[in-house]
This record gives sequence, C-alpha cells and structure tokens, in this order.
Amino acid sequence: MIDSEMCCKPIEILLVEDNPGDVRLTQEALKESKVSNTLSVVNDGVEAMDYLKRKGIYAEAVRPDIILLDLNLPKKDGREVLEEIKGDSNLKEIPVVVLTTSQAEQDIIKAYSNHANCFISKPVDFNRFVEIVKSIELFWFTIVRLPRRD
Repeated sequence: MIDSEMCCKPIEILLVEDNPGDVRLTQEALKESKVSNTLSVVNDGVEAMDYLKRKGIYAEAVRPDIILLDLNLPKKDGREVLEEIKGDSNLKEIPVVVLTTSQAEQDIIKAYSNHANCFISKPVDFNRFVEIVKSIELFWFTIVRLPRRD
C-alpha cells in the first residue's frame, strides 16, 4: 500500500553516480515509471554530501526519499559517503540502495555493516540494468513505506 503523502508528491530520488551512461540508463528506466518521481544527480561523493547537508549550490535541495549510491566515486568514495550518511542523525533514516559494479564480498559486507538498505551489483547488459532499476522502483516506491520528509 502506498503512503497517502507519498502518492501525492513525486518520490525524490538522489542518484550518486559518476558514469554518464549509467545516469542516462537510470533516467530512462525511471521515465517509464508508473510512479511520479524527481531524480537529482550528483557526480561524486563530495557533491553528494553537500547536497544532503544543503551546502553551497545545494542550499535549496529537497531531501531525498531514497539514495541510489555508486561505491566507486571520485573525490569521496561511496563507501565513505554511506558511512557518513548513516552516521548522521539527520540523514540516517534515508534509505540507501548501493548500486555499483562491485561484486566484491568485502564491499557487500562493509556496505551492510554501514547500514546500507540493500546492495545491488549493476549488470553490464542494458535490458537487465533497466529491469533492475524498475525493480528498485517497484519495491521501494510501491511496497515499502518510506519515512516522511522533513
């Protein structure tokens, strides 16, 4: 069941991804969505934290309902970003979906140890990638009840 507040406002998604191809694929998959959403994109870990903490050019940023986080980012690694998000009392309730090319067991363990809500390895196949993004959307935006925005 969809929360009544969530169904009236677009779902706010923050995509933290430095690969323009993966950004484009995610945008395309979400465009086909039956759920109204707004996608904001940042390209590195420093930008991600500025966005989330509403610093500088992100002073008016909308708090995301969910974060899609790549691990292999420039400037500040996604592993550090996850740890910082989940260690911040103002941000820790935002669900973080790790969406990365890594399949390393140590990354999976570390992500869950740092309270990632799920870990998904990106497939190289275009159709499978779109299918995964749609599955994320279906699960997180129609089945799961997300915390209310501030």
